[in-house]
Amino acid sequence: MAVYTDVSAEELAVFLGAYDLGGLLSFKGIAEGVENSNFLIETERGRFILTLYEKRVRGDDLPFFLGLMGHLADRGINCPLPVKAHDGKALRSLCGRPAAIVTFLEGVSYRRPTPTQCAALGDVLARLHEAGKGFHLSRENALSVAGWRPLVEKAGTDADRVAPGLGQAVARELADLEGHWPRNLPAGVIHADLFPNNTLFVGDTLSGVIDFYFACNDALAYDLAICLNAWCFEADFSFNLTKGRAMIEAYRAKRPLNGAEIAALPILCRGAALRFLLTRLVDWLNVPPGALVRPLDPLEYWKKLRFHQNVEDASAYGLVA
Repeated sequence: MAVYTDVSAEELAVFLGAYDLGGLLSFKGIAEGVENSNFLIETERGRFILTLYEKRVRGDDLPFFLGLMGHLADRGINCPLPVKAHDGKALRSLCGRPAAIVTFLEGVSYRRPTPTQCAALGDVLARLHEAGKGFHLSRENALSVAGWRPLVEKAGTDADRVAPGLGQAVARELADLEGHWPRNLPAGVIHADLFPNNTLFVGDTLSGVIDFYFACNDALAYDLAICLNAWCFEADFSFNLTKGRAMIEAYRAKRPLNGAEIAALPILCRGAALRFLLTRLVDWLNVPPGALVRPLDPLEYWKKLRFHQNVEDASAYGLVA
């Protein structure tokens, strides 16, 4: 989450007039993240999240995102629900941007999750994959392997401003992944961005999953690879086997992995690391002037990628045969 578009109290009060949420009591921007402008708003009816969808989010994708949240909630996944206005529509316009309000979920995000919390994540990820079956819309993953080369080209030689030789190293890795990326793995709806800051906990209980604005259809095991990258590395970029084992075993208890998925896990983890390295790199080099946003360090995922490049099989992540 972030704030790219400023909203005044007067503009927001007029916008809320289309809803049955009562008067505006307070609102503030949420600085985390890199995609959309987000605000925590409090009205006479409670707290909500207001999102203004910025230019990188395609308007045609918004029915998928909003519909998916409702679909998953109906099947037991605790996620935000879009709030409909008086006209029955959840998607409206504010300050020249498509905008929506969703319900607020209680809980806190942990920057350094424990093995118990990693297990809770594995459980809910598998349940989310199962719950996604039957969703009537689909969305291609624009940030899977086919979408990485345009990012490499956009960063260009500027990548070396972040670290000497980074551009050439990334280009070599991309070429190798393009030639060896696994196909025909079990696929379905994935979250595609399930970092710790997109989950909420009450103690060790996972109370909610948020921020579905990268959700798409892709290999289910790729979603697990994203989570292993995001949850199981320590501050020194060593991989925590205990956390990885806890996540994978909890996932497999709800949705078994087949042999092809297990064999593909190392390359899927490499791909997930490269994907976040590239998007962070492009964002780092192209922060809009005046944006209330904290760019995320691309070198974090370069260090994770180098770990994956030395992995021989899925046992390195804690997977027990």
